[in-house]
Amino acid sequence: EKEMEAESAEDIEFLMEDMDYIPGHFHLDLNLNCDPAGPARLRLRNTCLKQESLRGELEAEVGYLQYAVRNLLGLLAFHMEQLDTAEEILRGICNEDPGNLNAWANLGYVYDKMGRELDTAECVDKVSHLMGLDGGGASQEETRLLAARCLAEQAYVYPHDVELDSEDVLRERLTEALSHYSRALDYGGQLIPIEEKRSWCFKMATIYISRLDDIVKTKEDSEYSRLSHYNKGLKLLKETLESDRARHKALAWCYVGVMLERKDEFDTVPMSVHDCGFSASDPLSCFGTAIKLASDDALTLNLLAKIFSLLGKHEMATGICNMGLNVLPDPELNWQAYCTRAKINIMLYVRELEQAKCSQGGLPDRQRLTEARQDLDKVLTVRPCLRTHLEMAQVFYYMGVDALQESLLVDEAAVNSALVSLSHALQLEPGESLPDLHMLRGRCLLLKGEEQNAADCFKKAMELERPGGRDTKALRCLLQALVALFMQGGPDPSQAITQLELWVQRAEETYPEDSVKAELRRLYRTHTSEVTELSRALVRTGRLSLVRRLLETLVPKQCQSTSARWRRVIAL
Repeated sequence: EKEMEAESAEDIEFLMEDMDYIPGHFHLDLNLNCDPAGPARLRLRNTCLKQESLRGELEAEVGYLQYAVRNLLGLLAFHMEQLDTAEEILRGICNEDPGNLNAWANLGYVYDKMGRELDTAECVDKVSHLMGLDGGGASQEETRLLAARCLAEQAYVYPHDVELDSEDVLRERLTEALSHYSRALDYGGQLIPIEEKRSWCFKMATIYISRLDDIVKTKEDSEYSRLSHYNKGLKLLKETLESDRARHKALAWCYVGVMLERKDEFDTVPMSVHDCGFSASDPLSCFGTAIKLASDDALTLNLLAKIFSLLGKHEMATGICNMGLNVLPDPELNWQAYCTRAKINIMLYVRELEQAKCSQGGLPDRQRLTEARQDLDKVLTVRPCLRTHLEMAQVFYYMGVDALQESLLVDEAAVNSALVSLSHALQLEPGESLPDLHMLRGRCLLLKGEEQNAADCFKKAMELERPGGRDTKALRCLLQALVALFMQGGPDPSQAITQLELWVQRAEETYPEDSVKAELRRLYRTHTSEVTELSRALVRTGRLSLVRRLLETLVPKQCQSTSARWRRVIAL
């Protein structure tokens, strides 16, 4: 058996020698294929969420790029240790598209992991034959087209890697994707069917427009890099506008409108605007053309609505959702439109709430919550899923609290409904590993006066944050819950103090130092009397470490008089 494994490995190594490209996804330089940089459970969470989003994307892909999505789903299933699922996905591709190099190579890798040597050898032989390495009858044109599709499918994978929190890593992945698409176009040349080529051009354009541009804006060489990306992206869109597929044309016109809105961000109008014939074009006209092309296609309307929503054009996005629901009102067939419309209403409510808290507007429109609940109710009857349960819980939470002061409970039944929705979400993968879910659960419990249970939820949320992250909302809520628990008194207030000491220390190990100091300052400003009482108790019990942290973080070093006065207060 060991000899057979050694021979199989040698066969694969022999095939890889002198190759211009290597089929399959398992050799690609992806975080997925490397050892986890952080906790393994967070890698599994991100991979599971990626699976869910790709299943939605699969519905929108047509032609050969659907196999790119399915190959990636096979890769993700493998990394989730769902080997039977990975085999089923990849074998399905091989049956439908027998020339798919990536599917055969990936399937061989899965069989090797399963210990099925004969099946692995069959896959290696199949890859060798399709590449023309065995002296078989495959023509040079056929092998070049298969190679081009192989590279295009690999290009699709890079932007969907997990753990892309770093801008530098994301930029590398996007650049690698563009490189693979370019190589695919060079390999295939005139052999690539024109519509397939345009679909690749469209993917490249969206990388230049909606992914790389956001990163480059923050770089010192912004003007030069952005201009280069802008010109390349617009020319690729111009190519896509020639497509016979209404969906590609509609989405391309939408992005052209986006590009024309951005042209004023440059010192001079990018030359591609003139080269592509858009000098006299108006962004709104482009958006109108996109919507007109999609007017009778609910799926394309949904894709347009998502783009407009991401761009902050919420009224336009809502109007397009309404158009899609006029075309196809059945929630089972058009649940995406209901989800997008609900998400927009929730987003707008939260934005209005934040503005009201800053005295920048009136009370938020609670009718948005009612409409979001109605839409989510429709979705939950036909497609209950983690995200929908979580969004419904968010709606119920805001229904249950005061429109301005979230600490005030106004409708306990709504908060109880939020907790029920969260319990449903916890039962679905990967609900248990989502910090936002535990945060919302803790807030609901805090409203009901269950401070210790709420604190436990906030602790869980902190544990699920990536090391080095700067989102300290969980720490903020935990500090408030533990201070409230301390103020309740009881037979043993030292329990709350002990938890505070431990979790401030853990926070310093999890978050950047300045972030922890900022949260301690915020706690003092918003709960001055409670923190003063807590500090007195700390001094009385000889627990000076936390008091020292409070003094160092709450009072600037230069304000020595204030510091001395604060010491006198807590010593009283």
